[in-house]
Amino acid sequence: MTIKTGNFAILEQFLADGIHYMFGNPGTSEEGFLDALSQYPDLKYILTLQESVAVMAADGYARATKKPALVQIHSTPGLGNAIGALYQAKRGHSPLIVIGGDAGIKYQAMDAQMAGDLVAMAEPVTKWSTMVMEPSSLLRILRRAIKIAATPPMGPVYVCLPMDILDAPMVGAVRPTSFPSTSTIPDEDSLNSVAAILAAAQKPMIFVGDGIAYAAAQNELTAVAELLGAEVWEADSGELNMSYRHPLYQGMTGHMFGSSSRSITTKGDVNLICGTYMLPEVFPELGEIFANDAKTIHIDLNAYEIAKNHPVDLGFASDPKLTLAKLGSLLKTMMTPDQQQLAHQRTAQIGQAKQQHRDSQLAGDLAVREAIPLHFSRIAEELVAQLPTDAIVFDEALTCSPQLTRYLLPTQPEHYFLTRGGSLGVGIPGAIGAKLAHPDKTVIGITGDGGAMYTIQALWSAARHQVDAKFIICNNRSYRLLQLNIQAYWQQQQLETHDFPLSFDLSEPEIRFDEMARAMGVAAIRIEKPEEIAPAIRTALAHNGPFLIDAVLAADVRPEAIGVKCGQ
Repeated sequence: MTIKTGNFAILEQFLADGIHYMFGNPGTSEEGFLDALSQYPDLKYILTLQESVAVMAADGYARATKKPALVQIHSTPGLGNAIGALYQAKRGHSPLIVIGGDAGIKYQAMDAQMAGDLVAMAEPVTKWSTMVMEPSSLLRILRRAIKIAATPPMGPVYVCLPMDILDAPMVGAVRPTSFPSTSTIPDEDSLNSVAAILAAAQKPMIFVGDGIAYAAAQNELTAVAELLGAEVWEADSGELNMSYRHPLYQGMTGHMFGSSSRSITTKGDVNLICGTYMLPEVFPELGEIFANDAKTIHIDLNAYEIAKNHPVDLGFASDPKLTLAKLGSLLKTMMTPDQQQLAHQRTAQIGQAKQQHRDSQLAGDLAVREAIPLHFSRIAEELVAQLPTDAIVFDEALTCSPQLTRYLLPTQPEHYFLTRGGSLGVGIPGAIGAKLAHPDKTVIGITGDGGAMYTIQALWSAARHQVDAKFIICNNRSYRLLQLNIQAYWQQQQLETHDFPLSFDLSEPEIRFDEMARAMGVAAIRIEKPEEIAPAIRTALAHNGPFLIDAVLAADVRPEAIGVKCGQ
């Protein structure tokens, strides 16, 4: 009689929890369960050529399904390669189950090749990090890891699986993981107090994040915003939390500098925060971010984020969907006719100002519509005209993202994903993960040239596994976001404008993304003129298999200054 080992037990546990993809890059200390994988055809291995690609593809899959995704990485060097991607997953609350190999507990005193404190390495970039130390704990710890990753606030977990633990006979039974319910709601008196404060507001403001999307609370949020006539701003978000077409949706607070966000956060006399924290800039405002005497209410399943940096008057660790639904019902009965009329007026004024701003942007796009080098606004216009209405877009366009969403105007949850967490490179692998999650949908990954070069080898995985995703590279031959950020820095420091550092310039030697794609088995085309855009998009969408468009855009670069010493 053949005795099953832990190598087989862990695969059966993943299948019992409905996990059918493993994104990974193999190593010697994972050979046992990778060898056993052939006996479990329902668990498919998506081979990537570097660990960060595995993590980011799994991140895209987890975001598209709102369920845990499985990642396999090697020991110390593999975990090191994955750290940046894991940081992004942690900041973005992706429920990733990351399993990593180790030569064995019996070798840990030897300080051998690839030895390292794997649990400590993973701790800063995960929600939970652990090592299985005993065969009888193997399945118990895996189920605990899956539960932790998938329980709000969700996030990646890391489980080190030593070879001698996996080679030992299986102990215990495989059973599905148990998940706790987080469907909590504040008491009636508290909600009445919140509704009364909101109803009396003269300038209500709403700030939301991905807690809305993960609670599927978009409709409830929209209803409350409409009742109040409140501007809705996103902070720390990458999901679709409210339709971009709605007149009350205003976009994102600042990403980089607190000063740009403060002009938004000081507008209101009542602030409702839901499913996010205040605020996620790189250089946050150190002082107060709300107006004097403004009331602030914070609703989030993640109690850690409530009043983390700024005081609130009322805070509730509760489910956004249930809480907003109840608030909406209370507001309908509580608001006076005068308050309802004021809310309608605010909605009309906010919507009119938003439309005027968009009209101004569209006029600017029209002025450069035939320009060479290309502006991404023309590509976005042509792309949206040809995309199916249920297409999924994974947006890492960064500096080109405003032009994309100006034409795309996302409205459907689970159909638009924005990069989050601060690490580059998720655009291509994220789209691969989203396509695997939704094989029946058209999936487009849009990234920049800088971001693409972090994970360009992901194209090989798309070709190998015949993942029919499409990709657009916004090739402005620079780290354009850094150029924009340093302009803000010069202004902040009262420095004169001058040439950008050449370390932001990617123009020399020229990067040919179309040629690299073809070398990895992905069909590709390069576009440089307006008349080439529409045919290229038609070709990409009609192609059976992955396809890449290398779009050469207007840039602020100085290739003539780059030499042996980069001109410095």
